Amino acid sequence: MLPVFPRSFSPRLSHFTLCLALLAVAALATPRALGAGERPNVVYILADDMGYGDVAALNATSTIPTPHLDRLAHEGMTFTDAHSGSAVCTPTRYGVLTGRYCWRGRLKRGVLNGYGRPLIEEGRATVASFLKENGYHTGCVGKWHLGLGFVEKAGAAKPNDYDYTVPLTDGAHTRGFDYSFIIPASLDFPPYVYIENGSVTGQPDRVQEAQGFPAFLRRGPIGSDFDMEECLDHLVGKAADYVRSRKDEEEPFFLYVPLTAPHKPVLPHRRFRGKSKLGPYGDFVMQVDAAVGQVLGALDETGLTESTLVIYTSDNGSFMYRRDEHPDHVADETVQAYRPEHHTANEELRGTKADIWEGGHRVPFLARWPKKIQPGSQYDRPICQVDLFATCAELAGAELPEDAAEDSFSLVAAMRGERTSSPRPPVINHSASGVFAIRDRDWKLVLGNGSGGRAAPKGKPFEKPYSLWNLGRDRAETTDLIELYPDIARKLERECLRLRDAGGSR
Repeated sequence: MLPVFPRSFSPRLSHFTLCLALLAVAALATPRALGAGERPNVVYILADDMGYGDVAALNATSTIPTPHLDRLAHEGMTFTDAHSGSAVCTPTRYGVLTGRYCWRGRLKRGVLNGYGRPLIEEGRATVASFLKENGYHTGCVGKWHLGLGFVEKAGAAKPNDYDYTVPLTDGAHTRGFDYSFIIPASLDFPPYVYIENGSVTGQPDRVQEAQGFPAFLRRGPIGSDFDMEECLDHLVGKAADYVRSRKDEEEPFFLYVPLTAPHKPVLPHRRFRGKSKLGPYGDFVMQVDAAVGQVLGALDETGLTESTLVIYTSDNGSFMYRRDEHPDHVADETVQAYRPEHHTANEELRGTKADIWEGGHRVPFLARWPKKIQPGSQYDRPICQVDLFATCAELAGAELPEDAAEDSFSLVAAMRGERTSSPRPPVINHSASGVFAIRDRDWKLVLGNGSGGRAAPKGKPFEKPYSLWNLGRDRAETTDLIELYPDIARKLERECLRLRDAGGSR
């Protein structure tokens, strides 16, 4: 858009002056690209099944100490209305790395197992590959759960008979990460092995037998260097080592740290057992907090804290029920894992992991960026974890490719406290069984007749009656308003279907 000059403007002004004026207008219309020295490191820590109420700073009734997460909240910004793209882990992780809702691909419900074929499409950009192309060093340490390229043994006659001595053909090492140290999937899925830069570090030499909840495990091969109780510590130690390795490097780095906890097996290290007074789940939450503290400590130790954006969140809500939600006649093992009357893992939110209700996908989301994010600040508009890709693109001063990050929107303005007049487009959520919900400002429409997950009634996608909720007034989803506001419900339904069929939100 050309500038409009006053009538007193003289045509005798130099061409140079006119060019300056045009450049000034362009600068106002275009977000300022960060210089090479301004681009922050990015550490993205993704807990596994941690609920909104598991962070003490977010739950006034919690008695589980989380000092390191509280530190992030006090030193940075709390996004109070943040959502995972899905209420279960695999599809959320796809969205985090690709900036695209997972249901646009082949996985329409459920999760992969440890042997699942790669979910990210061949040739699709990830936030890691994009940042690598734009001058970042990239690292991934933790749980992958997006499918791997295990190579079958020659003449294999049974399922999952793989040659673990052969490098994997797909994984973090082929998806843009310069360094990776991962486990295949959730810690309850075999094979139980570490994979460094595409190669298994310890050949399976025994079988891990199945175990019941809370230390739940499926039967399968386990590597010679793999110890269940030590796994979280081992991974976090590798993440801290990666931070230390970047101390004297000029290029910025992106470190993705998908933790294994507090997902089952609920197996806190012995040094945390009994610490919370709330059983193994509470103890495990304390260990997750300590793991975050170890990464923050590595940043402090190396002098990288000031130049690093740290984001902490979770892939979905907690699997723990609220006592008042769970039927008394159901002897659910997750209820007995600790005393839920003394802790609300999902705070007041309805439902649990897997559900389309808020407890399934409203998650803690803390961001600290010294001197850029105001300490103790909050952002109360809806965001989604698919927004990481666009956020990193703006931080890197690079344009998003047209064929990538189709559902991603930058959070940089929000982090800087710039409240724009046009909020993010609606967020789409997805349950474990494929029930959709659309969130537009305070309104949420569920396009199904149940939770789509664990809570009864489970219902089915696109079967009525739908439900409508005003989350600005009723965050716990206690009062369905669809009969009172049918026009709003119809409008949201049309918008959800449009976004679903459009191929992207941008």
